[in-house]
Amino acid sequence: MVAAAVARVPVSVVAVLGNHDVHTGNGPTVVAALEEAGATVLEGSGCTVQVAGTRVGVAGVKGFGGGFPGASCADFGEPEMKAFVQAARSSAAALGGALGQLDADVLVALMHYAPCRGTLVGEPEGIHAFLGCYQLGEAVDGAGADLAVHGHAHAGSRRGATEGGVPTFNVARPVLAAPYTVLTVDPQRCGGRRDGAVTQR
Repeated sequence: MVAAAVARVPVSVVAVLGNHDVHTGNGPTVVAALEEAGATVLEGSGCTVQVAGTRVGVAGVKGFGGGFPGASCADFGEPEMKAFVQAARSSAAALGGALGQLDADVLVALMHYAPCRGTLVGEPEGIHAFLGCYQLGEAVDGAGADLAVHGHAHAGSRRGATEGGVPTFNVARPVLAAPYTVLTVDPQRCGGRRDGAVTQR
């Protein structure tokens, strides 16, 4: 179980839930298990952790689908479609709000659904609308995040960027082919989205 693995990790663990975690309505149980193991679980909220003397602010949401410009859902028609689009908008707004409240040297946006197309390369284009949405990317860009991290796209690509140039990493386990990866952020190169601010081992 993930919670058992989290309990053994000697560093701060910050997480968001994924679609499988909430599929059967057991989201609160999953959150409780993770928090009991020592993780901080975010949903429209943020936290700050100290890493080698640097304040790393992390804001997170599960996120939602909806697609990207040229192939996105519209707030029109049936109530079900309007509710789908509103779920994406609400989640993105919550992420942007949480990012905006953090006072940190490095700002990280954590979500399950993708905020950009680049990390979806490898997935069938027909399901991109169910893997992420542009509203999440707008929230990341609007808050001036230094890094975005997501999962969900099991056949996607490791690295991409939001429309505003924020480095974005897909850390879905099937993509990594490993239980974790290490991302190194250079605080001196953040803020302007300069090349080399984020590297992956």
